[in-house]
Amino acid sequence: MTLLIGALTLGLILSLLALGVLISFRIFDFADITPEGSITFGAAVAAVLLTKGAGPFAASSMGFLCGFAAGIITGILHTRFKINGLLSGILVMTALYSVNLHVMGKSNVPLLTETTLVTFAEQTGIAILPEAVSLSVLGRQVSIRDAFTLGFAFLLALSAGLLLYVFFRTNLGTAMRATGDNQQMMRAMGVNVDNMIVLGLGLSNGLVGLSGALLAQYQGFADVQMGIGMVVLGLASVIIGEALVGSRRLGLTITGAVMGSVLFRLLVAIALRWGLNPNDLKLITALFVFVALIVPQLPARMPRWMKRHA
Repeated sequence: MTLLIGALTLGLILSLLALGVLISFRIFDFADITPEGSITFGAAVAAVLLTKGAGPFAASSMGFLCGFAAGIITGILHTRFKINGLLSGILVMTALYSVNLHVMGKSNVPLLTETTLVTFAEQTGIAILPEAVSLSVLGRQVSIRDAFTLGFAFLLALSAGLLLYVFFRTNLGTAMRATGDNQQMMRAMGVNVDNMIVLGLGLSNGLVGLSGALLAQYQGFADVQMGIGMVVLGLASVIIGEALVGSRRLGLTITGAVMGSVLFRLLVAIALRWGLNPNDLKLITALFVFVALIVPQLPARMPRWMKRHA
């Protein structure tokens, strides 16, 4: 049960990463690699602020702003300096590795003795249920800390999804979505496409930075290597979510990204429970993405394959 609760909590925290990747890859069709650095940037800034005595909410907010700034820089490199989008993200991601080391002052910042959002969730649980030590879930005992951390992560993911949905229904959000669909049409209508792209990448990496800040507080540390493979993880969540909801409608796409993130972490947890070597985790992640990319195409390819081999 502890493994299941942990997988659900981690999936909800990383759903913010999936939402960020959804904005860049699906709405703007922009191959952005910046999240590999911005998630660590958000985690590093939040961890250092927590060790300096800042509150967990303020530290998490700064994680969002730092990720937002990283996305803005990527957008400026692409739109103002006409650098290829993929290369722009690689440049910022590479630069952020050194920036993160300077921010943390070392490769790892522990948070086990600091007051984090996990601590806040535990204190809230104790205040609501002062005499309870654990909760019974499906006949298993779950600690107050784990149960309320899961509930807090669910509320954060729900709030982020709702706010993102409302934002993309506004005039500005609609203009951003239309820019991703047809840039030439938006230019003809007098919309500054470059500004839309810069703002969209900023919002994308802001969510990724917030996810990093929450991830560091949940894990109890921030590490300079924690961003490796995160873009693939976020993309896998988006693809799995699209396969689950079977629609490109805005609300369902956002819901699917969150569901995909949670399901992906559950699959990883099951693989680890079955004895998967943790060293093979990145390999399994790549295989999950491969399967998620291929399976939705099989119904369309199967008739052609059968006709060709008939």
